[in-house]
Amino acid sequence: MTANTAPDAPDLLDLAPLGAGHFARIEDKIASLMRTRETVVTMQGEALLPLEAAIRSAVRPGSTALNIITGPYGETFGGWLRSCGAEVITISAPFSGAVGAEQVAEALRAHPGIDFVSLVHAEAATGNTNPVAAIGEVVRAHGALLMLDAVASVGAEPLLTDEWGVDLCVIGGQKAMAGPAGVSVVSVSARAWERIAANEQAPRRSYLSLLDWKERWIDGGRAALPHAPAQLEMLALEQAVDRIEEDGLEAVMARHRAAAAAMRAGVRALGGLSPYVVRDEDAAPVATTLRAPDGKDARDVVAAALAADASVPVQAAAGSLAKEMIRVNHYGLDADREVVLASLAALGEGLRALGVPVADAEAAPAAAGKAWDAVIPG
Repeated sequence: MTANTAPDAPDLLDLAPLGAGHFARIEDKIASLMRTRETVVTMQGEALLPLEAAIRSAVRPGSTALNIITGPYGETFGGWLRSCGAEVITISAPFSGAVGAEQVAEALRAHPGIDFVSLVHAEAATGNTNPVAAIGEVVRAHGALLMLDAVASVGAEPLLTDEWGVDLCVIGGQKAMAGPAGVSVVSVSARAWERIAANEQAPRRSYLSLLDWKERWIDGGRAALPHAPAQLEMLALEQAVDRIEEDGLEAVMARHRAAAAAMRAGVRALGGLSPYVVRDEDAAPVATTLRAPDGKDARDVVAAALAADASVPVQAAAGSLAKEMIRVNHYGLDADREVVLASLAALGEGLRALGVPVADAEAAPAAAGKAWDAVIPG
């Protein structure tokens, strides 16, 4: 051991090369987690890479795309769609709720030329989740391709890629899977591959090219990797999937669901704050967003809460929501009863420090514990 190596540091150097066979086995594990029999492409970068690659590969000039916005990522997709030359029809929902399938159906009836639909499953940034099964049904009936950003939902709530008719489904490992951010995966349906192959504007000889991956990796029987893989991130992704398999996917999702339910119940009992997403059924299990008290800046509430306990996963929202929205993350190992209770305690202390009246110290943890037990009986 060198003088600069911590005693408990994992051995991340001098690893044996990650071969094509091992890489393919990791992909198969991911495909199983995504509940898809379609091909998957494991891209060597954060999930924005396959999200942009999917749009630029499948959307061509003259396309009409329906972009469903329930948070900041949907807004990003609109910019990419327009830069591909598509006419973009937008459905926007307040960040305090979700988009309904009937809204999507109405847009498809009003614009029969829509051939591509982009949707975020769960928006960790705003704490809402969308009814993908119902939306997928109307999109499939219309005949359009459906692209789904499932980065924040995979591992936290059901993701049934094939059953829901999702043509391009993107996941990342850094949220509910408690894995790495440096690799991400997109599943591609046969219909989507046909559309991509017919698109003369689809990226080629590019890091964004899905077709390059298909021709050099998938069509070659996954026998030779196109380039050196992101080895550490791939191994970490495999460990994240293996841990979910060992714990049981249903149990992992139940922990996330229990954490969100407990936080929402605890906040309502605490007072001073309120859930930003109004209806429980629209709330994402991966993160709970809260509305700051009237006259208080959310960033001040977060600072006061972290002053009480710096370990809790509490943060202010970004951008235009920074003054009004507080986010409590339930990613991965933070989907834990004790973490929820500690977060409620820190928020209570922070509110008191700012002069905001709250309930007695026992009300919030009692409500949170009852809500947790309703999901996962003790």
